[in-house]
Amino acid sequence: MITLNNLSSPGAHRKKKRIGRGQGSGQGCQAGKGHKGQKARSGGSTAVGFEGGQMPMYRRLPKRGFSNARFRKDYAVLNLGALQEYFDGTEVSREALVECGLLRGSDKRLPIKILAKGEYSKSLNFKDVEKFSSSAKELIEKSGGTITEVVAKTRKKK
Repeated sequence: MITLNNLSSPGAHRKKKRIGRGQGSGQGCQAGKGHKGQKARSGGSTAVGFEGGQMPMYRRLPKRGFSNARFRKDYAVLNLGALQEYFDGTEVSREALVECGLLRGSDKRLPIKILAKGEYSKSLNFKDVEKFSSSAKELIEKSGGTITEVVAKTRKKK
């Protein structure tokens, strides 16, 4: 009987090509590297972006403008519609969100932002949530929920 551990077909495993083992092997002499030149030498490869001595593209293009990537603040974004499915008039906190599986991986460490996407009618109490969209805040207050503001942690100067 053929099973996965004894499954094979003829020619499935070829022998490794042994390079540079004399003329009789068929891969002696230059060992498949051609005649001389940079690529025939040991360690003879070019750097990434090398264009044969021509000024590389990354140096030809202008570097202008401002990128906010270094200063961007990432949030774990959650929608009110998703929260309504998991919570029944209880307190919504970071621990509760992790417990029910809405915050996973690196999102556990990020600040939380609530958006007003989806149907929402329950009155939930939000605690330890850093940010709300204005429409989400309005929906929460309209349905009788409460928001406990998070006090921003400030670093003391020495």
